[in-house]
Amino acid sequence: MKLPNIYILLICLFTSFSRFIIETTAFNLTLPHQHPDPEAVAEDVKRRVNASLSRRHLLSIQEKGQCQTGNPIDDCWRCDSNWANNRQRLADCAIGFGQGSLGGRGGQIYVVTDSSDQDPANPKPGTLRYGVIQDQPLWIIFSSNMVIKLKHELIFNSYKTIDGRGANVHITGNGCITLQYISHIIIHNIHVHHCKPSGNTNIAASPTHVGWRGRSDGDGISIFGAQKIWIDHCSLSYCTDGLIDAIMGSTGITISNNHFTHHDEVMLLGHDDKYALDTGMQVTIAFNHFGQGLVQRMPRCRRGYIHVVNNDFTAWEMYAIGGSANPTINSQGNRYTAPTDDNAKEVTKRVDTNEGDWAGWNWRTDGDIMVNGAFFVPSGAGLSAQYSKASSVEPKSAGLIQQLTLNAGVFGDPRDDSGSISTPGFSGGGTSSTTNTGVQGSGSSGGDGDYFGMIFGSGAPPPTSTSFIFLSLLIILILCTITNHVALESFPLLSL
Repeated sequence: MKLPNIYILLICLFTSFSRFIIETTAFNLTLPHQHPDPEAVAEDVKRRVNASLSRRHLLSIQEKGQCQTGNPIDDCWRCDSNWANNRQRLADCAIGFGQGSLGGRGGQIYVVTDSSDQDPANPKPGTLRYGVIQDQPLWIIFSSNMVIKLKHELIFNSYKTIDGRGANVHITGNGCITLQYISHIIIHNIHVHHCKPSGNTNIAASPTHVGWRGRSDGDGISIFGAQKIWIDHCSLSYCTDGLIDAIMGSTGITISNNHFTHHDEVMLLGHDDKYALDTGMQVTIAFNHFGQGLVQRMPRCRRGYIHVVNNDFTAWEMYAIGGSANPTINSQGNRYTAPTDDNAKEVTKRVDTNEGDWAGWNWRTDGDIMVNGAFFVPSGAGLSAQYSKASSVEPKSAGLIQQLTLNAGVFGDPRDDSGSISTPGFSGGGTSSTTNTGVQGSGSSGGDGDYFGMIFGSGAPPPTSTSFIFLSLLIILILCTITNHVALESFPLLSL
């Protein structure tokens, strides 16, 4: 009667352990490598997924020609592969105080086919001068690369856009660009350089008006009593007077994405310290690169409200930001790199003014980066309500300056600190380059490893099963028990 009891006991043990073995084996097939901290695994998965998405996003950007840069102006239109057939969309992309500058939006496309400037009093059709003096809105483009050597200053009429995209256009010579008592002008993607004084001659200002002009100063772009002006992506250098001067009550101006080089007095804002109309001037200076060979006035502000935001100041010889008649200057998110001269490290300069007079002027630095010993001397009330009138666009982190100003100047122009600029989608403007980013595709050769393969066992060696060993031992034990029991029945004396 003992034999059945032994078998029953062994069968119960085998059944219990078999259930345990099956459950354990099934669990291990699903998740063979348990982690002691599952939340850490989840966070690691999230990190890897986010890293992968970031790489794919970067790859997508590069495949689109690096159209997304974080620069709100460029990102507004550059990703449109059909931009050449939708040029006037550019007018929607202005920021700052010059936002709303219509230029020639809504007007016809005028194509410059003739680079000559033989008769400023009676320009011929096809020339740039003929286009800019017309009364109606015009969006002016160029049929090919050209150098326009002006005979005298180029006087604009209102509601004009100069759009140099798709061509390499240089304006140089005598007088250069004059925007006088007009409004709604956009100047985009043009080289302006080597401008000289000229005048004492008759020049056409409209199809019906030709007037005597005195001698000009030799500015690259002269803004005189004008408003709603936007100058974007131009390269300016080597002019006799200023590269850009805005005077005589001009306001509503944005100067953005330009590249300034090789000049002494770069930019003047304000006609005279005593000229009261300049008190209402509002100018945004954003995403520009102030490059090699500059001395001072980046800008010099006499009066008004000036927002200097997200610019890259590579160097200067005297100072970067100057003022002389209580202007409000709001400097935000810029990078100021001082020259090696220990006597020229200061970013700011109060021109011909005693400290007792300028101590109350509202000049502030907010989020600027100072490099190579540069320092900004603030004054006035740091939280004054006056700064609301000198705030025109939300500043981005100064740590993004290199990216934000990467394409400053005419597209395709070389940068004096980074070689060349890639210009996908543009012809005649410079060189294009391809960058090897080292970003891999979605194949298994990436650096993340086969993470999901680890979970589901694909390609992984099967783990050693402890349950299999236990089952083998249990079977051996059963066989031994049965064998011993049979042996005891064969020897009755031993079983007593």
